[in-house]
This record gives sequence, structure tokens and C-alpha cells, in this order.
Amino acid sequence: MSATEQNIYSQSLKVNRQQREKNNNQQSFTLWLTGLSAAGKSTIATEVDLWLFENGYRSYVLDGDNTRLGINRDLSFSDSDRKENIRRIAEVCRLFNDAGVIIVAAYVSPFEEDRTSAKMTIGENDFIEVFIDASIETCKARDKKGLYAKAEKGEIENFTGISSKYEVPASPDIHIITDNCSVEEAVQTIINRLKELDKL
Repeated sequence: MSATEQNIYSQSLKVNRQQREKNNNQQSFTLWLTGLSAAGKSTIATEVDLWLFENGYRSYVLDGDNTRLGINRDLSFSDSDRKENIRRIAEVCRLFNDAGVIIVAAYVSPFEEDRTSAKMTIGENDFIEVFIDASIETCKARDKKGLYAKAEKGEIENFTGISSKYEVPASPDIHIITDNCSVEEAVQTIINRLKELDKL
């Protein structure tokens, strides 16, 4: 324990998570979408969020690019900064869940160790891993930002799938192959699975 931690004490609250969930009329949890850049994570995340909103749920999307423009703007794409990126977001997810809100998190999160750490932070029962799976060829074809081309030219360092590895989830809760799958089909697969898990 650091000297700083020795002088910090947990503040108790008068409203707990169960009360907030009851007030929101829902269970809170984190839907964690992982996969290569351009596999479809952000697109699917925003559509799942829209479905939840239209069906009366309180939810919010945390997206990799958006948070790197804000809370994580000081981080690079080195392995150590990727680890810190996921650590911070997992803590944010935990706080949102404690507030009774469903989180849809869309992050490349390439390393199994970091995803496992996020699961431990958020809570095993609250972490639902969704592997958004697409071939590297499909991702390159969909890449409107031209990031893969830049990475192959050496203009972007530590780019997942090109100069940095992606560790495929061993046993995701939901596995969606998006090469020949519509966004609507992907969303319905996720919603159906959440119902099977008694989350909705």
C-alpha cells in the first residue's frame, strides 16, 4: 500500500446499487465488445444502445476512440498504455454499473490478461464478453479511416493486427462473426443472448 493509499478511506453511501437498479427497473451490467479495428464493434455497440433505449432501458456506450479523446487522451498505444487504458475503462464501467446503468463498452482490448483484469474489476457476473470477429481482409476493406494502410506503411506504430498482436478470446459469452452478418442480425443475437442470461 502506497503512502497516498494509507490516507484514503472508502466513503459509504446511503443509496446502494440494488436500490438504484430497482429505481431504474433493470439489472445493470457491462457488455464488453472486443475485436479488431473495423470489425464492427462501435457500429454494433451504438445499435445495441439504441435498442436498449427504445425498449426502456438506461444504458450508455463507452467507445475506445471517444474515451481516448477525453479521459484517456494522455495514453499512447504502447502495451503498457493499452493496459492502463483498459484498467481505467473497467473502473468507469464498474461505477456506471453501481449507478444502475447498463454499459456497452467497445474496445479493441487485444490482450487476454487485460480483458480478464477488466472482468475482475467489473465483476464476473456483470461482465459479458462479446467477441466481434472479422477477418483482417474484411477489416481492411471496411476501414474508411485508412488506418490499416497507414499501419502497413509504418506510419502508425503498435497497430493491432499489423504490428501488434490480437489475442482471440478463449471462451467469449457471445461470438459474432461479422464478415457476412448484418448489423441487425448482430444486435438481435446479442439481445437474444442477454435474455437467455436473464439480463433483460
